[in-house]
Amino acid sequence: MTDAQPTAFHDHDHDDCTQDVLAKVDRLASDRGLRMTPVRRRVLEILLEGHRAMGAYEVLDRLAAEGFGAQPPVAYRALEFLVEHGLAHRIRRLNAFAPCMHPEIDHAPAFFICEVCNLVAEAPGEAVRGALDAAGKAIGFRLKRANVEAVGLCPNCAEAA
Repeated sequence: MTDAQPTAFHDHDHDDCTQDVLAKVDRLASDRGLRMTPVRRRVLEILLEGHRAMGAYEVLDRLAAEGFGAQPPVAYRALEFLVEHGLAHRIRRLNAFAPCMHPEIDHAPAFFICEVCNLVAEAPGEAVRGALDAAGKAIGFRLKRANVEAVGLCPNCAEAA
C-alpha cells in the first residue's frame, strides 16, 4: 500500500480525500465493467463522509431521507456490492462498514478502531497477513481471508485522556 499514515488519524483535506477515492472507484468500475448505480454510489459517498464505520441501518436512514427507499435490502445490497468488489470493508467488531481508501490496490488492510470516537483507520496489514499465513501453514491450514481489527485510542482521544 502506498500510504504509510492512516488518513483518518491525521489532518488532511477531506474533500480531496473523498474525491480521490471516488475517482479511483470510477476508473475501477469502468475497467472492471461494474455497474455503479445511483444507490451504490450514494452509499459509498455516505461512507466516505467521515472516517468512521457506519452500520447498515444508519446508511439506510440516510438513503431513505434522500428518497432512495426505506427497505433494508436497499442498503444491504449496495453495501454487499461495495464489499464484494473491494470498494468498502466490513468492520466486524462494529458490525459496520467503512470505505476502502485504496480500492485500486490488492491489499491486506488492518483496521485501527478508536474505542472512544469510533474513527476507523485503514493501514497496511501485509506483515500481519504474512504472519497469519505462516502460522496457518505451520499447522496445515490455508488461509483464505482474514479481517485484522485493532481497538485502542486514536491520537486525538489518547491526547484527551
